[in-house]
Amino acid sequence: MRDNERVTSAIREPETPAATTPPRLIATDLDGTLLRDDKSVSPRTVAALAAAEEAGIEVFFVTGRPARWMDVVSDHVHGHGLAICGNGAAVVDLHGGPGAHRFVKVRELPRNNALVAVGLLRDAAPGTVYAVEQTYGFYQEPAYPKLHMEVPDDLAPAEDLLADGSPAAAEPVLKILAFHPEMEPDAFLTLARLAIGDRATVTRSSPSALLEISGPDVSKASTLALCCAERGISHEQVVAFGDMPNDVEMLTWAGRSYAMGNAHPDVLAAASGRTIANNDDGVAVVIERLLNGRT
Repeated sequence: MRDNERVTSAIREPETPAATTPPRLIATDLDGTLLRDDKSVSPRTVAALAAAEEAGIEVFFVTGRPARWMDVVSDHVHGHGLAICGNGAAVVDLHGGPGAHRFVKVRELPRNNALVAVGLLRDAAPGTVYAVEQTYGFYQEPAYPKLHMEVPDDLAPAEDLLADGSPAAAEPVLKILAFHPEMEPDAFLTLARLAIGDRATVTRSSPSALLEISGPDVSKASTLALCCAERGISHEQVVAFGDMPNDVEMLTWAGRSYAMGNAHPDVLAAASGRTIANNDDGVAVVIERLLNGRT
């Protein structure tokens, strides 16, 4: 397998850890995990999610996506309708539908931390360009590539975008996106983590050299743990699914976790079990087995 390419797998029964505690919550990543590569949710997966909720198991979508990109699953929310977005930076109520979501919890990246992280990474990896993800706004540097199908609210150097007096200062910063046009993705991630240290959380979910920088200790796992604690759900009662480095902490935290057949090597090492690839409905296969008492 070449680094950072998708891993394909034949359709097969997933490997599963021994079941000990009945699940109360399913936490699933979206891209590369629940969604097929064409960004659709298969009928089998829709049915599995609905069956889990019918059985009294909550389903949380836990993603690096911003809230405004959640239309791909907004038709499939059941019960509480909550999602964890921005790698843990926000908990969002999706009941209002696209464009009408409500932020339930925001774990922002302090602007000073963001400015320090940008400066440290500029020094460590010259040529890095940035975008700023906020609760509703999206801003980028002029040289930042068109990686997202949207028009930025403003173009300016990251330092100006993050300044207290900038037009974007009224909204919390959820994360910084850092792109390097030449570095190998995992090498860029390692370099950034060393350069930034504990001033921010650095991860990645893209196959390109695109990093996601959140507030200190903000991750999918830490926000999911907060949501579970509010519901009296222990980590042993959580089943989690993922495929990329931004899922590692969540998969390690959950009582049972599954790496997709197309997962990054770090995810394969972190998860307690494996399932088949996202295009083969790997999440649905495990949910069906859970509901049938076969895991």
